[in-house]
Amino acid sequence: MRLVLASNNAKKLGELQALFAPLAIELVTQGSLGIPEAEEPYLTFVENALTKARHAARAAGAAAIADDSGLCVDALKGAPGVLSARYATLFGQPKSDADNNRVLLERMAGHAERRARFISVLVAVRSADDPEPLIALGRWDGELLREGRGEGGFGYDPLLFIPALGRTVAELDAAQKNRHSHRALAAAQMLGLMREVWHLG
Repeated sequence: MRLVLASNNAKKLGELQALFAPLAIELVTQGSLGIPEAEEPYLTFVENALTKARHAARAAGAAAIADDSGLCVDALKGAPGVLSARYATLFGQPKSDADNNRVLLERMAGHAERRARFISVLVAVRSADDPEPLIALGRWDGELLREGRGEGGFGYDPLLFIPALGRTVAELDAAQKNRHSHRALAAAQMLGLMREVWHLG
């Protein structure tokens, strides 16, 4: 089955391709089909992911899947949340992983509470008007370090330390990350839903 991925993030595409391999799903980015990115005006990952999936499905005339993900920090009342990818721009800084990480550390100065988690919501629709979207949620709990560690991954990976693994996300190799991550957890749920509801596999 071919699914349009409502993202142009090459690293996210790579992760999801590996995670969906058991169902022999072919993921095609919306950008490769000339589909522009959707607006993400909502305050929750679920609403934004659903909006992106419906947008891609409508433009492609095909089934689509969207991921909305980010980092939620307890001490910051859930921020950066759905604004994770452009968090630095809220404070007049450029949009980049390095700037997002730097701004987050500045905002965390003086906070002893370091609990945080990565969230991934996957939403799949058979068509733009699908009344029964498949929704999967993964949470990956950790603690924010005071400086980054590791060279792998992307986004806030160098800052989130996973106590159960004794490493930051950026210190994990791709196989480890795909076994434990928020996206892996959401993808496992989604695979189950696709088998059960869409009768795939």
